[in-house]
This record gives sequence, C-alpha cells and structure tokens, in this order.
Amino acid sequence: MITRIGKAVCVLQGRAHPPELFKAGDLMLGGIFTFRTGFRGTTLSFSFSSINLREFKFAQTMIFAIGELNQSPDLLPNRTLGYKIFNACGMSNIMKSAIDLANGQRTKIYEGNCTKSETTQAVLGHSASTPTMGFARIIGRFQIPVISHFATCACLSNRQEYPSFFRTITSDYHQSRALAKLMKHFGWTWVGAISSSNDYGINGMTTFIEAAQEEGVCIEYYEAFQQTGPIHELAKIVEVVKRSTSKVIMAFMTHREIKVLAAELYKHNITGLQLVGSDAWLTDHSLTDIEGHSILVGSIGFIVSRAQIPGQFVKDFWEYMFDCSLNGTANMQRMPCNGSESLHNIESFFTDVSELRFTNNVYKSVYAVAHALNNLFECKDGMGPFSNGDCANIDHIEPWQVLHYLQNVNFTTKQGEQVFFDENGDSPAVYELINLKNVTSGAMQIAQIGVYNSALPSDNQFTMNGIPIVWGGGIYRVPASVCSESCVPGTRKVLQKGQPVCCYDCIPCADGEISNVTDSAECLKCHKEFWPNGRRDTCIIKEIEYLSFSEIMGFILTLFCLSGVIVTAIIAWIFFQFRETPIVRANNSELSFLLLFSLTLCFLCSLTFIGRPSEWSCMLRHTAFGITFVLCISCVLGKTIVVLMAFRAKLPSSNVMKWFGPTQQRLSVLAFTLVQVVICILWLTINPPYPVKNMETYRDKIILECALGSSIGFWAVLGYVGLLAMLCFIMAFLARNLPDNFNEAKFINFSMLIFCAVWITFIPAYVSSPGKFTVAVEIFAILASSYGLLVCIFIPKCVLILLRPEQNTKKHMMGKSTEVKY
Repeated sequence: MITRIGKAVCVLQGRAHPPELFKAGDLMLGGIFTFRTGFRGTTLSFSFSSINLREFKFAQTMIFAIGELNQSPDLLPNRTLGYKIFNACGMSNIMKSAIDLANGQRTKIYEGNCTKSETTQAVLGHSASTPTMGFARIIGRFQIPVISHFATCACLSNRQEYPSFFRTITSDYHQSRALAKLMKHFGWTWVGAISSSNDYGINGMTTFIEAAQEEGVCIEYYEAFQQTGPIHELAKIVEVVKRSTSKVIMAFMTHREIKVLAAELYKHNITGLQLVGSDAWLTDHSLTDIEGHSILVGSIGFIVSRAQIPGQFVKDFWEYMFDCSLNGTANMQRMPCNGSESLHNIESFFTDVSELRFTNNVYKSVYAVAHALNNLFECKDGMGPFSNGDCANIDHIEPWQVLHYLQNVNFTTKQGEQVFFDENGDSPAVYELINLKNVTSGAMQIAQIGVYNSALPSDNQFTMNGIPIVWGGGIYRVPASVCSESCVPGTRKVLQKGQPVCCYDCIPCADGEISNVTDSAECLKCHKEFWPNGRRDTCIIKEIEYLSFSEIMGFILTLFCLSGVIVTAIIAWIFFQFRETPIVRANNSELSFLLLFSLTLCFLCSLTFIGRPSEWSCMLRHTAFGITFVLCISCVLGKTIVVLMAFRAKLPSSNVMKWFGPTQQRLSVLAFTLVQVVICILWLTINPPYPVKNMETYRDKIILECALGSSIGFWAVLGYVGLLAMLCFIMAFLARNLPDNFNEAKFINFSMLIFCAVWITFIPAYVSSPGKFTVAVEIFAILASSYGLLVCIFIPKCVLILLRPEQNTKKHMMGKSTEVKY
C-alpha cells in the first residue's frame, strides 16, 4: 500500500514537500494547518504579523499534546510519538502535504528509494471542510485515518466517500438543526439566509433550511458568495437585505466571508439586523479588526464547548511577553523572571487559554490516536479484534488496523470530557449558545447564554441559563422577525396565496368553533352541548332555556292563569249564591257549574307548560289540555243544543226536551269527553311526549322542550277539540236569532268565534315560534280561548245578577214567549 503511494508521489513530483515542523518518534502523526510563514523547525518564532494565530495555536496544541503524551507513563509506555506538521496554503499545497504524509518521504525521492517510507499513523487537519474533503477522499482509499478538529460539513459523515474520516468537532448536521430550534425558540419564523458558496456553507445551509421548515421557520431569501468572488455578487446580496422584511439573518459562512459582509453592510448603513452565526466565525478573534465590527454586536449562535489545557504555551509565551527567562530555561540572553510579572492587564488572543474551544479539539484528536495505538499495543494474542482473535503486528502496523481501533476508542479526558466516535466518525453534539455582547477593535466579549445537547430528549435538548442577552444593534429585547403577526386564540391561520407558510391572515373561528392556542392552523369544534365564549378561545356550556316561572314572561302568564282561576271561582260562587234565580236556572245550572269547573281546569293546565320539562310534565300538559278543553266545549255544546231544541219545538207542550233532558246532557258530555280520553290513552301508549334538548333552533342555546312523540296523536287531540268547537259554533249560529230575553246562543256564538279564531291563528304561530316562545304561544291560546268562553258566556249573566236584579225574574225571562218547563 505504502509502495503504491510512494510511486504515485514519484510520478507527481521530483522532490518531497518538506514539513514546517518535524520531530522524530517511534510512531509518527501528521498535521496539515495553514499558519503561513514565520518559523521553521521545532522552535517558535513569534512574528505575529505573518502568522495566522488560530492555525498557529492548532499546530502548537498538537505539539504540546504529543510532548505531554511522551512524558506520560500511562499511554504508549516506552514508545515516543513524533510529528510532521505541514504549513499548507492553497488546495494544491494541501494535497501535496497529504500525499507526503501518506507516503512518508522526507528526503529527495528517486525511483530507487521511492518505497522507503515513514508513513504517519494518522493525519490531523485540515481546519476547513473543502480541503479536508479533497485529501480525505484520496488517502481514505488507503485507510489512513484523518481526524479533523474544525471541518464540520455534514457531507464528511458519508462513509462511502470518506471511509477513514473522523472528527472531534460536531457535524454541521447537528449545528444546523440546533440553529433551527433556536429560531423557533425566539419566535423568528421569517429569516434571511446567507452562506459562503463552498461545501461548508452550502451543505450547512441546506441542512438548516430543511430543519427550519420542520420547525415552522420560513426562509425569505437565500444568497451565497465567496470572499474572492465578484463584487456584484456582494452588491446584490446587500440590495436583497435592504428590500427584505425579515430582521434576522442566518450567516452560515467562514470568518473570511463574514468580514466582507459586515464591512459592506456597515458601508451601506444597514442596521437593526440580528445575526445568527455558525461556529466557523462566531469566536474568531480576527473579527475585532474589521471595519463594521459593530454590526456583529448581539450575534448569537452555537459553538463547541470551551475547555482548558493546563500548561499549554505558558513557558514560551511568558518569556516572550516579559522578555525574561524562567527557571530551567537555557536561554542565557534574558534576565531571570522575578515573579512580579502579571497578565492581568494584558489582552491577547494568543493568551486566551481559558476558552480553548477548537484548540481543545486538536488536543482530543492527538489523545484519540494515542488511545487507539495504546489499545493496539496492549492486545493479547487470541483476544484480538481481527480474524481468529489475532492482534496487529506491532513491528509493522497497517493503517487499517489503526483505523479499526480508532473507530472503537472511548476515553475521558483530564477535564472529564468523554471522547468517542459514532459509526460515521462523528463526535457527540454538545454546543454552548453564545452571545457576542461587545465587539471592539482588538477585543471581543462573549457570554454563554445556553446549552444544546443532541443526546437528550427533543424537548430538553435546548436550554437557556437566564443570562441577559444583547441583541442586534445593542438592544436588550428580543427582535421580532415574522412575516405575519401571530394569530391570537380565537382565530386561525389562512395562508396567503402564493406565499410561504409563514405568511398568513388571521380569521376568526366560525360559529361553534374555538382555538385555544396561538397560531392555530385549525379551529376545534365545540361539543354539541357547548358553545364558544365571546373570545372564541374556550367552549362553555350552552345557556339552558325554557319557560320558567322566575322569568318575566313566565311570571305574567302564571299571573293570568291564576287570575282566570280566581275569576272562575268567583263566578261559580255567584252562581251558587243565586242558583235559584231564573237566570241561573234558565241557563241549565248543572252544565254551567260543570263548564265553570272545566274552565278552571283549563286555566290550571296552562301551568303544566311552565317550568323545566320532565317526562311526567310533558305527558300531562298535552293530555290535560286536550281532555279539559273537550270537557269545556262539550258543556258549551250541550247548552247550545238545549237552547236550540227548546226554541225549535212548535208547541209549548212538546215533549222534545224529554229526548235531551239533564240525563242526556250529562251522557253527551261524558261521551264527547271519553272519545278524547281514548285518543290520549292511545297517544301515551304508542308514542308519548318526552323531554328533549333542542340544539337546532339556536346554536348558542339549548332549548328544553317536550317532543310530541307522535305528531298524529297531537294533531288528533287538537283536531278533535277543533271539530267540537266548529260543531258548537254552527249550532250557536243557527240559534242566534232566538228571542233575546232567553237567548244566550248569541253569546255562545261569539265565544266560539273567538275560540276558533284563536286556535286557527295558533297553528302558524306554533309552528313558526322558536324555543320557549312555542310554549308561550300554546299557553296564550289556552288562556285566550278560556277567557273568551268565561267572559262571553258568564260575565253578562253576572252583570244581570248583580247589577240588574229587576231583570232576573221569570216574567222578564219569558217575556212574550212561551214558557219552557224543565
């Protein structure tokens, strides 16, 4: 395998690419960083103007970790680690460095010595995703492990393309999903998206957009550019931002692009924006030196957890900063440090070892390889992971064997952080949510405001710690970024035609429906016995309605019912007191008292229609009404027949009255009434009335009423009453011209006219009246017809008895007519 790599190098180049930093060891680790020029060999040259300090820290962390491991008796005892670190700037140099590390050549390469190699056990780097993708795809074919500390592109998790790739930083897949949850948490449903037009930016933004859509966040626009791209691309993005209505921008890019974007926004005086950043630029110290760094104040985003690496850079940096020599240093050109030196007032990106976020990933990468190699060396024969329990040949370690152990490594760092890789070579996703509270020239103030852990349940993955947040533009309130304002409870969302789902109108819920949450997509229908309140956000029990004694209408009707009973009782008392007088005797006192009794029952049966309907009251009200009215009409009919037959006789001595004497009158009343009783019994037996809850008449009320049960029974009862009333009316009409002094037929005729008019009018009124008014119409018809009979038949006689007693004589009653004997 190594021979093939070496021959490939021999063909591609005539001279191996020399490493910037090199140290020999029993086992070699490779590193590819981009820290430019400024030093060579194994000593530092602090020419900070020519060094990318971030990359420089990465390289020095690798050196520090290897040195720490070489002094540790626990890992790789009796073996030393060496390193070959390449300073590679540009894609071509990065690829050459990777091939050199895979090949293992350090000197001039000739066809004769091309197979002599010192292959590295693993390659650490690169910081960017695109270069890492380039060389990881190539040397992955030879199963040499590649461990990145900063390449976050989710595409690198593809084991088919990158079979030997690992990383100690979380994949952008988790970062993108965490950022989508962040948008939802702060209610930002209408955001802009700008990324760098490379693999890191495009892949990260693609995952973010997919996750944002799942969280209900809409993207107003998406633009991508590169730092080295044409000017008009950036100008176009600035115009898009100017015209947009969203106030939050998801900036998924590197520190190079964010510098250019921030400067351009500052130049066009575009303020009031809330930036949400990716981990590639949020904590990059170089942002403090750009024009328009104030645009970045208030930015938030997720970043890998901070860590500490005790002892790193202390000696070299201390001697450099204070130009003195520490104990045990061989540098005789400097005075010894006296102990009064202090870093308290010194601010430098290089000194910030308290938040070694990405630097710690390099540290973990070195230790991951060391643990994998240590496990390989500690393998016991017969208990190995390979076929037949074999272990690796420690004198000739194959890269694929290191790859196997690296895939299964699992250890805890000195700081208590657990390190392992999943089946795709990814590390667990644990982020800190940070806030750039202030960005000034040369300084950056960062605060941790939350935590995201993908290993926790979905509802608990994202938590805030309550620290006040500085938002975009330096304000202390959460900015709003929505296409449409939230729909309050009681309304629902209706999407605007041709717009994203975040753009909608709020319309009130329909009658009978509610919504009790904000931004409800649908309204919920209330149960049939419930109705929405005024705000339509809660279902409340419908108002129960029936004609009760306590309401005004029920009270008035009750008053008329009782008044009718009282008046009837008074008339009955008067008739009883004057029962021997001609006017009482002439009008058939027995039928008169029976008629008064039936009228009393008619008035009283009205009371059964008032009050909460029950099973018994529903059966009683209609049957009592039917029977009492038939009894009443039968009495009137009997009186009418008596008058008509008496005066139709040709001779005073005629025996016609013998055929309709008192006995026959009683039997006729009884017969007519029994027919109604039979109809009522059949009705109650077959399908009686019953109480129901009427929810159809009113949507917001429940009407308690009595269902008829059998409509045929109801109309049979009512029709029979009407039949008797018509018969009575016809007979009274025929007797209207009889002698006045004895003739009450005209009063009966008039009372029947009122009775029929009332009940004919009742039918359409009953059918069309809603709810409790149906009952009120029925009561009114009963009272009106009862009062009509009472007033027309009995009041004139009472006036004659009480006010005109001189006319209450037999002589006056007979007048010139022939006396009729009873």
